[in-house]
Amino acid sequence: MSSFRLDVVNDIATVTFDMQGSRANILSQPMLLEFEQVLGQLKSWTHLHGLTLRSGKPGMFIAGADLKELGSAQPPKEKSRRGLAIVAGFESLPYPTVAVIDGSCLGGGLELALGFDFRVAGSHPKCQLGLPETKMGLMPGWGGTQRLSRIVGPAVAAEMICRGEPVNARRALEIGLVQDAVPSERLMEEAQRLLAWARQTDSWQPQRQKKQQPIGLSAEQASSLFARLREQLMAKTKGYLPAPLAALTAIEKGCNLPLSDGLKVETEQCLPLIGSAVSKNLIAVFFLQQKAAKDPGVSDPTVKPREVNRVGVMGAGIMGSGIAGAHIRCDISTMMLDSAAAALEKGVANIAKLFKGRDEPEASAAINKLTTTTEIKTMADREVVIEAVVENEIVKTQTYRELQSILSEDAILASNTSTISITRMAAAWKRPESFAGMHFFNPVDRMKLVEIVRGEKTSDAMVATLVALARKIGKTPIVVRDCPGFLVNRVYLQYINEALAMLEEGADARIIDAAATAFGMPMGPIALKDLVGLDTSLFGSRVVNAAYANRAKQTRILDELVAAGRLGKKSGAGFYNYAENRKGADDPALEAILNRYCTHRRQIALEEITDRLFLPMLTEASRCLTEGTVRDAGDLDLALILGIGFPSWRGGILRWADTVGISNIMDKLKKYEPLGKRFVATDQMIELAAKGRGFFG
Repeated sequence: MSSFRLDVVNDIATVTFDMQGSRANILSQPMLLEFEQVLGQLKSWTHLHGLTLRSGKPGMFIAGADLKELGSAQPPKEKSRRGLAIVAGFESLPYPTVAVIDGSCLGGGLELALGFDFRVAGSHPKCQLGLPETKMGLMPGWGGTQRLSRIVGPAVAAEMICRGEPVNARRALEIGLVQDAVPSERLMEEAQRLLAWARQTDSWQPQRQKKQQPIGLSAEQASSLFARLREQLMAKTKGYLPAPLAALTAIEKGCNLPLSDGLKVETEQCLPLIGSAVSKNLIAVFFLQQKAAKDPGVSDPTVKPREVNRVGVMGAGIMGSGIAGAHIRCDISTMMLDSAAAALEKGVANIAKLFKGRDEPEASAAINKLTTTTEIKTMADREVVIEAVVENEIVKTQTYRELQSILSEDAILASNTSTISITRMAAAWKRPESFAGMHFFNPVDRMKLVEIVRGEKTSDAMVATLVALARKIGKTPIVVRDCPGFLVNRVYLQYINEALAMLEEGADARIIDAAATAFGMPMGPIALKDLVGLDTSLFGSRVVNAAYANRAKQTRILDELVAAGRLGKKSGAGFYNYAENRKGADDPALEAILNRYCTHRRQIALEEITDRLFLPMLTEASRCLTEGTVRDAGDLDLALILGIGFPSWRGGILRWADTVGISNIMDKLKKYEPLGKRFVATDQMIELAAKGRGFFG
């Protein structure tokens, strides 16, 4: 059955795209073939007075190209040629054309719409127009860089394409991307009006001709504009991502050429990106996120999550107020408890900051979902209570005992602990099957990851419910098994501890941080410790190092700095000094402390620093997989990307290893084996190397 319906009324043709068996309209190879057939028919109907293209799916115009095809190793040239030819074919029809957009119009979908004479957008809340290819390590290849530049100007086009962010209908109208934005029910009427006006004024032909011509920037204008855009882009991407730079180059080199020549420039820049390691990794991460968005968190398909409408949060500190804010933002009735009224007041102020800049009615409606209390008995009607009190097991379990007689029999209790055993604390709860970890990351409003931690007795029903709740508030839940450090901190602390070990060997803190950021991490491990707080880091390190003592490198620098009151940014000094420099300045006073613990002074090469930061993370990640701490390699990679900012363009720690090659990784590990078991390859890695495989096959 065809995915296209072609209707003609009063010599106006309407093509309706409704891809069979799919929730979205996707420009896959079979769909391109059907488009070619429809286009051939339209070219032969020279008697027509106009054409409209619309979608048969609510909230969806065209989602773009098939990413599975783009992520494969198939030669990209043929699909590029076919896409360009189809867009050009619609652009050359002998009558005016209108793309009727009332939903997601992305990537190749927008590139196709740019080949039409006019575009009108509807009021559906999912109506978004954009070219997000750079987020996948790709760039527009069906004329998007050239046609968009000629329609909205090169500066706006570069911003849209290099950032990869879509615009809504109102913004699309403001920048001239669409000719009108109207209520959805009036879209076809508006399209017909546009076609009638175009025929009467014959304005569509000059508009087409203009699109074929150079933009006409002077040499001075072009030089100034693109120098500024390139500087901004490099500041944002640090040069790690080739796709935005390639797209900007295509706009710069092509905008002052005839369209036909500009398209050749675009193709030259586009083709090398398809199938590249960066693109494959980013596409893989996209599919991991798609999987996580649907994953119920349990393997039993008969287990269904319970609906949660009333949540309690115990603790009004940074984490507690952040968790409460995340729930009220998503229209969930939330009660925040703290024993101190002053803490509640401060917590409410923290939440109010999250809503600054939002529409006042929207912010007021969200705040109205929040109640505060100092009385634990008022939690009685809460369906889920998330504990976020001080990271002290005695305090936490005492709180649970107080809740025993207050909450209903079917209520769920979840702890936001980042270090304490869920299985052990469950013993203080009358129904351990309804107790789990719900570990949010700081700052809660920006960090997407939530670890759902299963204790030994946590039931599938509880896991599924917490997974659904996390997703309801816009987070990405990853289910992990209870163990010291859970997943993210367990792996991450290997990276942090190795940085301290290298400090003791005489490495410079700045160089260690530089090696990490050069790899793609958002912040170096030393600067991060100062930001988090050295006392907080010390507590977490002690828990994890004690649990994995056979491969933990014990250091004393943190203990000494904390004892000296150097707690990091919050105290004004840690590894760096923040008295006069918010970013941290080198501090001579640190040298005396470091000298007491430096085993010897030596220059450590940048390559060694990089290897030693990330190889222990990899071996620990492999152990997490084989021990069942996490369900699969994809969950582990996504957790580290979302939880610690591991560079998504590397695909995650495991996919990075696959890219480097497990055998090559093994060679690297051999060099550092004398340093300890953290550099010893796991049995899993040895087996993969022997089979010539990777973590992902």
